[in-house]
Amino acid sequence: MSEKITIRTAHISDAEKLLEVYAPYVEKTAVTYEYTVPSTEEFAGRIEKTLKKYPYLVALRGDEILGYAYAGEFISRAASDWSQEMSIYLKDSTKGLGIGRALYTTLEKIAKLQNVHNLNAAIAYPEQEDEYLTLNSVQFHSHMGYKIVAKFNKCGYKFGRWYSLVWMEKIITEHEQTPLPFVPFPQLDKDKLRNIGIEL
Repeated sequence: MSEKITIRTAHISDAEKLLEVYAPYVEKTAVTYEYTVPSTEEFAGRIEKTLKKYPYLVALRGDEILGYAYAGEFISRAASDWSQEMSIYLKDSTKGLGIGRALYTTLEKIAKLQNVHNLNAAIAYPEQEDEYLTLNSVQFHSHMGYKIVAKFNKCGYKFGRWYSLVWMEKIITEHEQTPLPFVPFPQLDKDKLRNIGIEL
């Protein structure tokens, strides 16, 4: 890869290109439990909703979007503001190039600016790897410091097969007796975001 990889905040106008990355996961894998590829309009709405509170990042080489990652609500209650659910999707041709690590590392830095303590990921889990689902996501998260903390057995049915689900967790900061308030992504200092390598 000769061109530099850059990371920037997603824009609503990225929806069509991001959907091109996501669609194969819906159509050809059990990585996501969605059956139907969402419309561009629906996907744009998801991006817009996420950005009201959480970071949504894209990795680019030139103008080409190679993948994206975002944080989201862990539980929709105020007491869980200090925890986030993480998601990541990469173009198949870019896997193994460090792009996933770059996106997740940047999200983790943002989470610390937001005063978040826990990062969580819900990951489809095969009892036996097959052509629709491998352990790659679990292995990636393990390399990033996440640990399996829960497993739900055969809770997803796709392509005529049952798949399980694991929750993985990473604690990124010490849990104080009284935590600092959660800071929504749009309220973060723009200079601090640029300092951790994000193009806004």
